[in-house]
Amino acid sequence: MFGWRGPRSVFVALLLASSVCPRLHAVDRWAALSQIESGDNDCAIGAAGEVSRYQMKVYLWRQYSATNADWQKPADALKAAQELMKDRCSDFEDTFHRPPTDFEFYILWNAPGQIRRPVKTVRERAERFCNLVASR
Repeated sequence: MFGWRGPRSVFVALLLASSVCPRLHAVDRWAALSQIESGDNDCAIGAAGEVSRYQMKVYLWRQYSATNADWQKPADALKAAQELMKDRCSDFEDTFHRPPTDFEFYILWNAPGQIRRPVKTVRERAERFCNLVASR
Protein backbone atom coordinates (compact mmCIF):
# COMPACT_ATOMS: atom_id res chain seq x y z
CA MET A 1 0.00 0.00 0.00
CA PHE A 2 2.77 2.49 0.87
CA GLY A 3 5.37 1.07 -1.51
CA TRP A 4 8.88 0.03 -0.54
CA ARG A 5 9.76 3.36 1.06
CA GLY A 6 6.54 3.90 2.96
CA PRO A 7 5.96 3.79 6.74
CA ARG A 8 5.17 0.08 6.69
CA SER A 9 8.54 -0.86 5.17
CA VAL A 10 10.34 1.33 7.73
CA PHE A 11 8.46 -0.46 10.52
CA VAL A 12 9.36 -3.87 9.05
CA ALA A 13 13.01 -2.86 8.69
CA LEU A 14 13.15 -1.66 12.32
CA LEU A 15 11.44 -4.84 13.50
CA LEU A 16 13.95 -7.02 11.63
CA ALA A 17 16.89 -4.99 12.91
CA SER A 18 15.70 -5.29 16.49
CA SER A 19 15.52 -9.07 16.23
CA VAL A 20 19.15 -9.50 15.18
CA CYS A 21 21.03 -6.52 16.59
CA PRO A 22 23.08 -7.63 19.63
CA ARG A 23 23.35 -4.10 21.01
CA LEU A 24 19.63 -4.04 21.71
CA HIS A 25 20.10 -7.02 24.03
CA ALA A 26 23.44 -5.98 25.53
CA VAL A 27 22.25 -5.07 29.02
CA ASP A 28 20.03 -8.12 29.26
CA ARG A 29 22.78 -10.41 28.00
CA TRP A 30 25.32 -9.19 30.55
CA ALA A 31 22.88 -9.43 33.43
CA ALA A 32 21.88 -12.95 32.37
CA LEU A 33 25.51 -13.98 31.89
CA SER A 34 26.47 -12.77 35.35
CA GLN A 35 23.51 -14.59 36.86
CA ILE A 36 24.35 -17.89 35.17
CA GLU A 37 28.10 -17.77 35.66
CA SER A 38 28.30 -16.68 39.30
CA GLY A 39 24.88 -15.72 40.62
CA ASP A 40 26.13 -12.10 40.46
CA ASN A 41 28.91 -12.91 42.94
CA ASP A 42 31.75 -10.43 42.45
CA CYS A 43 34.12 -12.52 44.58
CA ALA A 44 33.48 -15.80 42.75
CA ILE A 45 36.44 -17.98 41.83
CA GLY A 46 35.57 -20.96 39.67
CA ALA A 47 36.77 -24.54 39.99
CA ALA A 48 39.36 -23.92 37.25
CA GLY A 49 40.37 -20.56 38.76
CA GLU A 50 37.99 -18.40 36.71
CA VAL A 51 37.48 -14.91 38.16
CA SER A 52 34.80 -12.23 38.33
CA ARG A 53 31.05 -12.36 38.18
CA TYR A 54 31.48 -13.52 34.54
CA GLN A 55 33.94 -16.31 35.38
CA MET A 56 36.76 -15.45 32.99
CA LYS A 57 39.86 -17.59 32.85
CA VAL A 58 42.76 -15.69 34.37
CA TYR A 59 44.79 -15.53 31.15
CA LEU A 60 41.76 -13.97 29.39
CA TRP A 61 41.26 -11.55 32.28
CA ARG A 62 44.87 -10.41 31.92
CA GLN A 63 44.52 -10.08 28.16
CA TYR A 64 41.26 -8.13 28.13
CA SER A 65 41.29 -6.04 31.31
CA ALA A 66 43.08 -2.79 32.01
CA THR A 67 46.32 -3.09 33.96
CA ASN A 68 44.82 -1.67 37.14
CA ALA A 69 41.42 -3.40 36.78
CA ASP A 70 39.97 -5.29 39.72
CA TRP A 71 37.99 -8.41 38.82
CA GLN A 72 35.88 -7.95 41.96
CA LYS A 73 34.56 -4.59 40.72
CA PRO A 74 31.46 -5.06 38.55
CA ALA A 75 32.37 -2.24 36.15
CA ASP A 76 35.88 -3.60 35.57
CA ALA A 77 34.57 -7.14 35.12
CA LEU A 78 31.95 -5.97 32.63
CA LYS A 79 34.47 -3.99 30.60
CA ALA A 80 36.84 -6.96 30.33
CA ALA A 81 34.00 -9.34 29.42
CA GLN A 82 32.72 -6.94 26.78
CA GLU A 83 36.19 -6.57 25.25
CA LEU A 84 36.56 -10.34 25.05
CA MET A 85 33.13 -10.77 23.47
CA LYS A 86 33.76 -7.95 21.01
CA ASP A 87 36.54 -10.08 19.52
CA ARG A 88 34.56 -13.32 19.65
CA CYS A 89 31.44 -11.76 18.12
CA SER A 90 33.54 -10.11 15.41
CA ASP A 91 35.08 -13.48 14.52
CA PHE A 92 31.60 -15.03 14.50
CA GLU A 93 30.28 -12.32 12.18
CA ASP A 94 33.25 -12.75 9.84
CA THR A 95 32.47 -16.47 9.61
CA PHE A 96 28.66 -16.51 9.58
CA HIS A 97 27.96 -13.02 8.11
CA ARG A 98 25.49 -12.12 10.86
CA PRO A 99 25.56 -11.32 14.57
CA PRO A 100 25.15 -14.20 17.02
CA THR A 101 21.78 -15.03 18.49
CA ASP A 102 21.46 -15.10 22.27
CA PHE A 103 22.00 -18.88 22.15
CA GLU A 104 25.18 -18.48 20.10
CA PHE A 105 26.35 -15.58 22.25
CA TYR A 106 26.36 -17.82 25.31
CA ILE A 107 28.19 -20.58 23.47
CA LEU A 108 30.78 -18.05 22.31
CA TRP A 109 31.23 -17.08 25.94
CA ASN A 110 31.30 -20.51 27.51
CA ALA A 111 32.68 -22.81 24.83
CA PRO A 112 33.63 -20.93 21.63
CA GLY A 113 35.22 -24.03 20.11
CA GLN A 114 31.80 -25.69 20.20
CA ILE A 115 29.92 -22.98 18.29
CA ARG A 116 28.97 -25.39 15.48
CA ARG A 117 28.20 -28.40 17.71
CA PRO A 118 27.81 -27.62 21.40
CA VAL A 119 27.71 -30.57 23.77
CA LYS A 120 24.53 -31.22 25.72
CA THR A 121 25.57 -29.40 28.90
CA VAL A 122 26.62 -26.28 26.97
CA ARG A 123 23.37 -26.38 24.96
CA GLU A 124 21.35 -26.63 28.16
CA ARG A 125 23.15 -23.68 29.73
CA ALA A 126 22.71 -21.68 26.51
CA GLU A 127 18.97 -22.40 26.63
CA ARG A 128 18.84 -21.26 30.25
CA PHE A 129 20.71 -18.11 29.25
CA CYS A 130 18.15 -17.45 26.48
CA ASN A 131 15.31 -17.91 28.95
CA LEU A 132 16.90 -15.38 31.33
CA VAL A 133 17.42 -12.85 28.51
CA ALA A 134 13.82 -13.29 27.35
CA SER A 135 12.47 -12.85 30.89
CA ARG A 136 14.14 -9.48 31.54
